Amino acid sequence: MSKSTISAYAFFKKFPDEAVAREHMEKRRWNGKPVCPYCVATERIQVRTLAGYFRCLACKKDFTVRTGTVMERSHVPLNKWLYVMYLLSTARKGVSSLQLAKEIGITQRSAWFLLQRLREACGKGNEGHLNGLLFGIVEADEAYFGGKESNKHEAKKLKIGRGTVGKIAVLGMRERGGRVRGKVLKDIGADEIQGEIAASVAPNSILCTDELRSYRGMDQYQQFAVVHSAKEFVNGMAHTNGIESVWAVLKRGFYGTYHSFSGKHLQRYVDEFTFRLNEGNVKIHVMDRIDSLLEKSVGVRITYKQLVNLN
Repeated sequence: MSKSTISAYAFFKKFPDEAVAREHMEKRRWNGKPVCPYCVATERIQVRTLAGYFRCLACKKDFTVRTGTVMERSHVPLNKWLYVMYLLSTARKGVSSLQLAKEIGITQRSAWFLLQRLREACGKGNEGHLNGLLFGIVEADEAYFGGKESNKHEAKKLKIGRGTVGKIAVLGMRERGGRVRGKVLKDIGADEIQGEIAASVAPNSILCTDELRSYRGMDQYQQFAVVHSAKEFVNGMAHTNGIESVWAVLKRGFYGTYHSFSGKHLQRYVDEFTFRLNEGNVKIHVMDRIDSLLEKSVGVRITYKQLVNLN
């Protein structure tokens, strides 16, 4: 087995119960000195009788390591939360809520909510190295997600064409040999695509794309394009093979694990896969990946009502 990972069996031995998981989370979040998530006080923190509870004597509020994170108000034990983070960090094609429910002994609905909260955390700070921007040689490409017209019930067919009809576009950007970002698009017009690229890619970078007209005219970059319609896939240094490999992984998860992505939750699924690609380097130990997700979970909160009521 790779030295950068541990087996599920070893993981359960490392975190056999909630108390051990809580201690690990407290150490990662506070480094041994609790900080009030309400007023950020570090002094006058009182340890309560109930395990894992603290009281801030400055603002008179009780808190735990869950407070102010995606785990707040969850009744799922912390060792199960850590195990789901382990799965999310190591399952290359993702894990379904149905499978997760069976593995950790909760309902499918609770498993879905738990996964969506962690996906929300995956999207926090999804950034590159230079002022939050990707830089160097950056490949950009778009992909489309949604059911095929031929597979839909007759009443749900749009009957306005083929190909990308009824699908949602996602723009992917990847540094050559580096990090990945993905954004769900409202449309594939120049304003939308160029706005997302400008928000994600540092000026003076080298931008490699396909021949889509919406990429043209971005003078802040050195631009190179390959003409896929003419069966051109590499032109010197210009190609989009790196970002297309991202689509290959994402679509394997789409077809093999999830089977469909709801449009209103698609950005979270994209964030899950980009997190795993960014943190999944074999040189990064799996516990470091989990700790990275723990760090991202702080300051992120979404309720079940918010999730199901999204437009």
